[in-house]
Amino acid sequence: MTVSGRPRGFDVDLALDAAVDVFWRRGYDGASLSELTAAMGINRPSLYAAYGDKAQLFHTALRRYVDRNMGYVTTALALPTAHEVASAFLLGNAVAVTRPGLPAGCLSVQGAVATEGSSQSVLLSENRATIQALFADRFRRAVDEGDLAADDDPDELATFLITISSGFAIRAADGASRDSLLAMVRRAMAVFPASAPTSTHADPGSDNSKEHTHV
Repeated sequence: MTVSGRPRGFDVDLALDAAVDVFWRRGYDGASLSELTAAMGINRPSLYAAYGDKAQLFHTALRRYVDRNMGYVTTALALPTAHEVASAFLLGNAVAVTRPGLPAGCLSVQGAVATEGSSQSVLLSENRATIQALFADRFRRAVDEGDLAADDDPDELATFLITISSGFAIRAADGASRDSLLAMVRRAMAVFPASAPTSTHADPGSDNSKEHTHV
């Protein structure tokens, strides 16, 4: 939505970043239009013209947040073993929710302070479900490739990661330090399955026949 014939007198991206910050700190229901427009440096007509209503602004802000703050998800999914994938995701999340100068926690969790059943609550739930599905698919591939054992449950492992990361966001918002979250990453990875032995695929007479796991 644009105002025809008149250039905007504000930076759309900078104003959107300010909206992300407000939603991140206050949640959807807690962020008033007055607070949003004050942070964005615009009036209500300009907000409606550039972004739509509050709900549309939130949707746009969430996309902006994911693009700018959750690149560690894509990086983790590209790693060669399931154990490395899980470790990189949890480490990346622990760092992301404790960045100096940014609100503690995660917008997809803090933003969940929205009326149950609202489009915003559904959107946040769908966002978490999408990420969980990506990890479940990655772990299914790991089972198919022999990186995980056949009895490792990809959906359960993905649920485990999302549950841990959601807990990180809540604890960070409570004031937990990065070091304390990194300690929990180590605890979590201690119970995450290591890669399956690959010795059966090697020449028994070679040095490569020794069983090994990826750590």
